[in-house]
Amino acid sequence: MAKKVKNFPNLNNDGVLTIEKLKNTPGFPAEEDFNKGLIAVIECDEDIPCNPCEDVCSNSAIKVGTPITNLPVLYASKCTGCLKCLFICPGLCIFAIDKNFNESHALVYIPYEYSPMPVKGEIVQAVDRKGDFVCEGKVHKVLKPVKKQNSAVIGILVPKKFYNVVRHFKH
Repeated sequence: MAKKVKNFPNLNNDGVLTIEKLKNTPGFPAEEDFNKGLIAVIECDEDIPCNPCEDVCSNSAIKVGTPITNLPVLYASKCTGCLKCLFICPGLCIFAIDKNFNESHALVYIPYEYSPMPVKGEIVQAVDRKGDFVCEGKVHKVLKPVKKQNSAVIGILVPKKFYNVVRHFKH
């Protein structure tokens, strides 16, 4: 179910979004939605004029509406996990998660704009929103951007318990 939130205080004292605050944003899936398979997770917290995610979503799973400064709303039941929104988001604030990829691991898709690109099978240092080490991860997929896409998307496997903690990696 989508939530509508305006002007929420989004950062902790370190300037980092907390999971507690993110769960109250309209783009963050409910806990039960994570059990349905690959789903977009929108960690957008700024009322800025932006809506490429809405435009690229062919299933109408993301709605910004009017005014264009609204936070994006995720309609989790419509999300197919196609990853289009990850490639297009200029703020790099959309992720996709398959919490139950296998018995022990979650698959976290992360937008990526650095060089060199990681390679499939590479072991990386998975980090949290602050950049602190969380665990080792393994690169499962490298999806390079194509025409009209801004970012590459990297899928990394991490232990299930870190599916909502890991948001980037170092390699």
